[in-house]
Amino acid sequence: MKSEKLILETPYGTRDLLPGDAAEMRHMEDMLSRLFCTWGYDEVITPTIEHLETLAPRIPEENSLFMLLGNKNKLLALRNEMTTPIARLVSSRLKDAPVPLKLSYLGNVFRVEQTQMGRQCEFHQAGVELMGSDTPGSDAEIISLAIESVLTCGIKDFQIHMGQVDFLDGMLAYYEVEDEQCKEFKSAIERHDIVFMNQLIDAFPLSLEDRETLKMLPVLNGRDDLLKRLYDLPLNPQSRSAVDNLAEIYTLIKSYGYEEYVLFDLGTIRDFNYYTGMVFEGYSIGLGFPLCGGGRYDHLLTEYGHPMPATGFALGMERILLALARQGGQIPPASKNVYIGYADASVDEAIHRAMKLRREGKTAEIGMQGQSREEAEQSRETRGYEQLEYFG
Repeated sequence: MKSEKLILETPYGTRDLLPGDAAEMRHMEDMLSRLFCTWGYDEVITPTIEHLETLAPRIPEENSLFMLLGNKNKLLALRNEMTTPIARLVSSRLKDAPVPLKLSYLGNVFRVEQTQMGRQCEFHQAGVELMGSDTPGSDAEIISLAIESVLTCGIKDFQIHMGQVDFLDGMLAYYEVEDEQCKEFKSAIERHDIVFMNQLIDAFPLSLEDRETLKMLPVLNGRDDLLKRLYDLPLNPQSRSAVDNLAEIYTLIKSYGYEEYVLFDLGTIRDFNYYTGMVFEGYSIGLGFPLCGGGRYDHLLTEYGHPMPATGFALGMERILLALARQGGQIPPASKNVYIGYADASVDEAIHRAMKLRREGKTAEIGMQGQSREEAEQSRETRGYEQLEYFG
């Protein structure tokens, strides 16, 4: 019995998508795929597995990867996100393509972690990468498309938290915080571990006033008025330029008409180490984890020998579906138009009718054996079809 149980269970952190779940996922993916296309993004598909050295340098802990032994004992890994594989693809297969490159994707990714609501070891992402442009306009487009994507999925109650990596780096440089302490400080902010962050700050050789200023960073959030307050802080040129950058991006987001969804949050930093400028995460009421996230990563492609500025975002599909359900949203079920029943002598006529309906774009299912009209009606109802056509 134990061996049978092991065979029938899915591996830890994975799940089967039953017909209803799969239909919802596919419906959402189809909507997003069409949306990305209308914004000028071309879809690419990368392998599910990558060379270990492609992925490992850009994640906090290598043991969060699912690793495999490939041909000639080459270490491989299941992709843990999509940006790095696309950066690898662009640097090799699309290095001579005209810029800016606008690419979209739909795919499953894998991370070794403790599973919980909204977080599995295998999950699905949809997103875009905009490569070859370093303007605030490209960042504004990415954030606006992320907002449009969440709205397209049917979620209305959400907020984009926008930060700037250079602002935090500039502040830490201004106070001459050492590199190792910077890493611990950023890690504490990313984990929202304010207690540990404050303990780190209290150990810095700074005045009480300067330590209190650093302790404010995770709670520096607001709208237009926040930018004005930021200029009053002790800023070096790097931090001041970061505030200017946020102001430019926000002005353009207003042109898209999406400013109501955007909140400045200088405590927002991302958990991948390749981000260099604007970063953001999208949150929905009642969920303690982001629906989407992204930002600018201008140095990643340099590591592949193809320097190019870039920005992008990803949506977590399972999280989007969970948020939609919690907000009372519903994905319309796939149409089931016609069930075709038949008496044994009329099977040929029934098949011809089914094929005609399918060529017209309708969903038509034909019974697998002859039935009475009453049996066919029962099958129609059981299988969820709107209409019965019967031959016999």
